[in-house]
Amino acid sequence: MRHRSGVCKRVKRHAGALGWAAALLTLAAAQTPVAASAAANPPAASTGGATAVSFSSATLNGSVNPRGSDTSYYFQYGPTKLYGLQTGILDAGSGTKALHVSIAIGGLQPLTAYHYRLVAVNASGPAVGTDKSLLTKKVPLSLAILASPNPVPFGGTVTIQGTLSGTDNAGREVVLQASGFPYAAGFADIGNPELTNAQGGFSFPVLDLLQSTQFRVVTTTKSPVVSPVALEGVAVRVSAHAKRVGRHTARFYGTVTPAVDGMKIGIMRIVHGHDVLVGGALLKHTSANSSGYRKRVRAKRGEYRVFVQVTNGALTSTFSAPFFVR
Repeated sequence: MRHRSGVCKRVKRHAGALGWAAALLTLAAAQTPVAASAAANPPAASTGGATAVSFSSATLNGSVNPRGSDTSYYFQYGPTKLYGLQTGILDAGSGTKALHVSIAIGGLQPLTAYHYRLVAVNASGPAVGTDKSLLTKKVPLSLAILASPNPVPFGGTVTIQGTLSGTDNAGREVVLQASGFPYAAGFADIGNPELTNAQGGFSFPVLDLLQSTQFRVVTTTKSPVVSPVALEGVAVRVSAHAKRVGRHTARFYGTVTPAVDGMKIGIMRIVHGHDVLVGGALLKHTSANSSGYRKRVRAKRGEYRVFVQVTNGALTSTFSAPFFVR
């Protein structure tokens, strides 16, 4: 019995050792496919075409298959295949099917080629899409103008200056157009065309302007670019004088060019930078080219100016130069 008992114990010990070995083999067998599967399933990345391409921005597209693992993605881009720039990193999830992805980029230079590619990363490592390229567009041409001085005195010179902005803006032919009050006849070319300078700038002097006028500048390109309209006012010319005719009164007189008979004038005393009305009159006919005024008012010692109110639309109201009454 003792012999049989010893044999049983040895058999049990041997069986126990075999059980532990079997358990270890089973655990290893259970773990090995997982590790192999993870190593064999990196993400897939495919670079797509660029959309919404403008002169300064674009949208980069592609597809990512996470293949069952949490995956992130981003785009690399730059002027060469060395890239140098990248987008922010976004999450593609852990699915098993290809997922369309896109990221908008900005700050690009106009009319410039850029390379880009999609990169996907998970615990198994990165996947890199093929290199692709895009070409940004030209900056559209646009015009901005300014008329100065505004208003210009009757018969004076006004300058219409501005800038043609955009790609290939230098050396472009531009034309000045005008439409005089009451602006019903439409715009017509005036003067000769000009070529924009290296910065796209231009300047048109207009001599002897006699009425308020709308101006605009137009390119002579196949598809013309038209500037916004600049309204230039033409102010009457006012002469103003005063002569003391009593201790407390003075006679104010002068002329307004051109003739605007019947319009009002106001005699203003300048007090601490503000105009104070001290008298007024209606303009009377003096010649074919001018109207006149003469008015006696109570006047203190000080600085004055005359305001002419014009309401006919072709001309604008204005002040005379300041003058001193002693």
